[in-house]
Amino acid sequence: MPTEVSLLARKPSYFLISVSTRENLELCIKHGLAGFPSGESGAWTFCEIEEGDLVSFLYGARAHNLYRVRKREAIRGAESLPPWKLLTFRETGRTYSFPFRLHLQPIRVFNELLVRAEFAYVAENLLLRGGYSKTHFQADQTTLQSASEMGTLAEEPVLPLAMGQYTTFTPRFTRNKELARTPEVSRFKEPILQSAIRRHLMSETNLQMLLSRLSFERIRAGEFEILGEKALPEGHIDLLLKQRVPLGSGLKIPVEVKTKTAQAKDLDQLRAYMDEMRGECPIGILIAGDFNKRVIGGAKDAAVKLVRYALDADLTKAPTFEEIHEGLALEVIG
Repeated sequence: MPTEVSLLARKPSYFLISVSTRENLELCIKHGLAGFPSGESGAWTFCEIEEGDLVSFLYGARAHNLYRVRKREAIRGAESLPPWKLLTFRETGRTYSFPFRLHLQPIRVFNELLVRAEFAYVAENLLLRGGYSKTHFQADQTTLQSASEMGTLAEEPVLPLAMGQYTTFTPRFTRNKELARTPEVSRFKEPILQSAIRRHLMSETNLQMLLSRLSFERIRAGEFEILGEKALPEGHIDLLLKQRVPLGSGLKIPVEVKTKTAQAKDLDQLRAYMDEMRGECPIGILIAGDFNKRVIGGAKDAAVKLVRYALDADLTKAPTFEEIHEGLALEVIG
């Protein structure tokens, strides 16, 4: 019990991890492991989920168990290591191993349908996406609080996996195509920038500074959470700032992220997200490396704030995610 209380006090993020087969689900539960494929999506997921975060498995429209992430590893030569078989996608014919791994500590045991109201935030994402087309889904704090009361406390220990000797690596990211070689070096794409920005804004100090520069200085950063992709009928919001505990109404701020120069179509897309949220969305935020003249000219009328990002990390080389995140700076320009 003290472990659960301390975790919730730290406001960990909560993710539902998609599992491809029943066999893989059983192996994940048996060994207290989660694994992500050797492509760029797996590297992104590995960066998203931190030690101390909470996760459940998602399979067959059901959420399975609650775990704390106690350790993360990126393993070399995973194609020859247990417990999962190689996975080949019929659409592309590509085969993947599972080098990106989370070691999990069981907290609660349950097997719940996503049709429960408590999982509405994730179920809506699945419905609007038409299926599990992602490795993971981030849920909000309301969902985590509900999951923390489901089922029963976990009492059975997981079975340690015999691995033998192996080596690990730290994932890196680059804009130089010649350096890219998954799984160890992936291309720097928008999801990685989104994750770095989300991690940056999880700091109450950084979020409070941004809110103040956006003329929301009366809003306390601790009342908000920053979430990954959120599906809407109009598309997918890159990031969503929302109140942790809305009372009567809930303030929401959608954030659109572009790695290069934002175009007018990006402003239009963000405005469509804002319209979908109606009166609960006073502003939107467009974050990019730069903005063309039409975006700068139209942002004010669209109630959109422009934020330029900069990185200390040299992406012509291959920095780690931590180097990208730690060298991130945000500047409000409009």
